Amino acid sequence: MDDIKEIGKELVQAILPVVVMVITIQLILFDDPLYKILQFTIGAIMVTVGLGLFLIGVKVGLLPLGEIIGSELPQRGSLLLLLFFTLLLGIAVTVAEPDVRVLAYQIDSVSDGGISKSVLIAFVGVGVGLFMAIAAARVLLGIPISYVLIISYIAVFALSAFVPPNFIPISFDSGGVTTGPMTVPFIIALGVGITSVIGGKSSLGDSFGFVALASIGPVLAVMLLGVIYA
Repeated sequence: MDDIKEIGKELVQAILPVVVMVITIQLILFDDPLYKILQFTIGAIMVTVGLGLFLIGVKVGLLPLGEIIGSELPQRGSLLLLLFFTLLLGIAVTVAEPDVRVLAYQIDSVSDGGISKSVLIAFVGVGVGLFMAIAAARVLLGIPISYVLIISYIAVFALSAFVPPNFIPISFDSGGVTTGPMTVPFIIALGVGITSVIGGKSSLGDSFGFVALASIGPVLAVMLLGVIYA
């Protein structure tokens, strides 16, 4: 019950200012705004209820699941097994991310099917999964995250010289949409689980590097897709 109250408070704080601002603008700019205001209010209520249910599901189910999986995998004693399942989980949670699907649909629509949404989702998912595995390997091997980030961004900017210009903004947007409400909580929870087993509580800060690395993977993956399309 406390979780529901906390989520409700967060939703009101996040959505109410937007609702008030939009209604105020409609009252100022439109001659007969009552129908538009009613339509917007109904939509805002539906969004609030849906987002509330989603956040409850994330807090009750997704976060504990990610932490349990993250803490269990390292205890299996196989680095390859840990990396393999981290890769698969990264792909699965990215494919389920609503923001990724919205971006893929818009790009498919704008390009008239030239860039297939299914292909784009697949590349973004593999990019996230691969770099989640790299993030897990970094924690296991004790590699500083700054080294991995520097190498990754050098690769991004080097690869951008060979990518068609229209793929560059798509690549960076692909990295942005993977930081959505489905992907980020699971990645952080998985990272917390892994680091708590491998390095103890003192190294839990390493889990936050998972998101930073996971957002680079789609950028590189979509750039590689651009090279293929070129």
